[in-house]
This record gives sequence, C-alpha cells and structure tokens, in this order.
Amino acid sequence: MRVCSAVSFAVAVLGLAAQALAADPRYPDWPCAQAKVPEVSLAAVWNGPPLDDAASKWRDNPKVSALATRLAARRTPLDEAEKAISEFLSEAPAEKTERGKLLFAGLFEKLNAERNTVMNGLERITRKQRDAAEKVRSDTVALQAQQDAANKDQAKIDELSNQLVWETRIFEDRRRVIKFVCEVPTAIDQRLFALARAIQQEME
Repeated sequence: MRVCSAVSFAVAVLGLAAQALAADPRYPDWPCAQAKVPEVSLAAVWNGPPLDDAASKWRDNPKVSALATRLAARRTPLDEAEKAISEFLSEAPAEKTERGKLLFAGLFEKLNAERNTVMNGLERITRKQRDAAEKVRSDTVALQAQQDAANKDQAKIDELSNQLVWETRIFEDRRRVIKFVCEVPTAIDQRLFALARAIQQEME
C-alpha cells in the first residue's frame, strides 16, 4: 500500500539523517566521512623559496592570472596543466623563480577559494537536510495520527502520503549529491599538491 511505503521510506530517511548528522562534534554541519580540514596550509604544499610579496603581486600579471585560472580548473587535465607550467616557466629562464612564485601564489589562492566554497556548500546542504529530516518526522507523525483516527480523512491521508514521498525523494537526492561532492575537497587538495610539485620541479 502506498501509505505504508511512504511511512517506511520516511522512517528509513530518518535513519539516514541520524547517520549523516553524527559528525565530528567540532564541525556539527560537516556531512562527509572524510575528516574536515578547514584549510590547507602553505607549508604543507610549498617547499620552494619564500613567496614574499608574490601572494599580492600575482594578480598584477595578466598572464599569470590567466594561467592560474586555467590550471585551477579541474576540467583542465593534469598532464596538460603540467605541460603549461613547464612552457610558462621556460619562456624566461632568468625570471623562472619569480614567475614560479607568482604562479603558485595565484594557484594556491584560487584552489583554496574553490575548496572553501565547496565545503561551505556542503555544510549549507547539511543544514537543509537537518530541516528536511525534521519535516519528514513531523509529517510522518501527522500521517500516522490520521491513519489511527476513528474518522479517517482519506483525502488528508493521501495528501500527507504524497507529501512524504516527495520530501523523502528530495532528501535522498540531496544525500546522493552530498556523497559525490564530499570527494571534491580531496580532489582539489590532490590537484594543488601535484601542481605545486610541478612548479617546484621546473624551478629547480
């Protein structure tokens, strides 16, 4: 029966919600199995020369800014990005160190910004899931109350049942999105490490 399946699915959703919200207590809105690392430190990815003022100067160089944007884009294959780094740094051997510092500074800022956007989005969706789980819970109680009533209102039962089906479907769709997006910060970290290494190797 459709009403029974709606309630069963709603109960399953509430179980999933409980699992999803059992996060690291330091980050109650973090939904991923992967531990949350709020930010990547410069020292963790850069063993090259001190960046000095490169962190603020890279934007003043249109070529560096454009290349950093291209390298940061995950749609740019890693081997293509590494080739672009090599070509850029070999154009002016005397400026290789300065160019490398500027390029890394731009890449570090762009990928960190993207990473922060993704992580903030994940926590925002988690808060929506918490609200959605509460709505499913209240609607499940209301549906069961209608089913147990002496004078059943079949129209109301059907309305609540349809509403629960819709709400649980949205909840499940979001859960799948969260699972997929949880992989993105790690992918960004790996890209940053790989490209930082490529820049440093070309500078040596």
